[in-house]
Amino acid sequence: MKVVVAMSGGVDSSVAAALLKEQGYDVTGMMMRLWSEPGKEDSNRCCTPDSMAQARRVAAKLDIPFYVVDAKDTFRETVVQYFLDGYANGETPNPCLLCNRQIRWTFLLNHALALGADFMATGHYVRIQDGEGGKRELLRAVDHSKDQSYVLHVLTQEKLKHALFPVGDYPKPEIRAIAEKYGLPTASRKDSQDLCFLAGEDYRNFLQRNAPEILQPGSIETLNGKVIGEHNGLANYTIGQRKGLGVASAVPLYVITKNAKSNTLIVGTQEEMGTTELTARDVNWVSGAVPSEPFHADVKIRYTAKEASAWVMPMDGNQVRVTFDAPVRDATKGQAAVFYQGELMVSGGIIQ
Repeated sequence: MKVVVAMSGGVDSSVAAALLKEQGYDVTGMMMRLWSEPGKEDSNRCCTPDSMAQARRVAAKLDIPFYVVDAKDTFRETVVQYFLDGYANGETPNPCLLCNRQIRWTFLLNHALALGADFMATGHYVRIQDGEGGKRELLRAVDHSKDQSYVLHVLTQEKLKHALFPVGDYPKPEIRAIAEKYGLPTASRKDSQDLCFLAGEDYRNFLQRNAPEILQPGSIETLNGKVIGEHNGLANYTIGQRKGLGVASAVPLYVITKNAKSNTLIVGTQEEMGTTELTARDVNWVSGAVPSEPFHADVKIRYTAKEASAWVMPMDGNQVRVTFDAPVRDATKGQAAVFYQGELMVSGGIIQ
């Protein structure tokens, strides 16, 4: 069986390739060349010259073929534009979700299949298993502290039948130990956390250079409409932010919401922050079937957030209404709400 491993020059995808080769698969390494700002071509964390050299070294060590695929234009037109459009609409977008859907699990998967591969594998910390009726299910990783099922809620049954996630069954320290065992040059390489095309820079600077027109000043208001100051562009603020608001107040104030239509930043006290309900759009049901009844689930409203229990009600138009058992803070337009039942990741959508 042929498998293409999406390599990044990091330890997780390197070990994924090593494990699959050990299991007897015919393994090929493939890496994408992604877009970077003009003049910063060596800065995109997913494909710096150093990362590419590391991936090549790993492929040579494992004695597997290695290819580089040019995805610069597709990445710029989809992922980076989505990022800019999200901020223009008053959202806080998570471009990693779109990257997984459109770049890794569409663009790269299509390249893998065109090479004659049966599967594509990545170094994501998530597990996959066969469920009832031949359906494939996504489970949290064994190492919950590294679990990446949140960003993979976009996967459909069609994608999952070609997907392998070899590292999801291992705790992170064991992955590094396996890399050492194989003598892989990436064994001690640090994990990257930030958005790849920001190259470790503050996103506000990126917006200032690439979409300065969305950073228009406007009023800061309380929930009852009282103007108490001026903001310097909605995109410069995040839901729940307290510091740097530039308004005088006897009690601490936090960003509660952003109104893109009126270009208004709404702030309030800690007591005014919680919400018990949200709606999400573009919901993907991993099983492919939309539940006919509301169901109880654990909901993550950000990648790093703790789960909150809630009722999830499917609605027309690929939407859901989520009603939390207790108020949650920091529900943010543009981030994903992802629904779990135990270890099983059921579905997810974009908070609107």
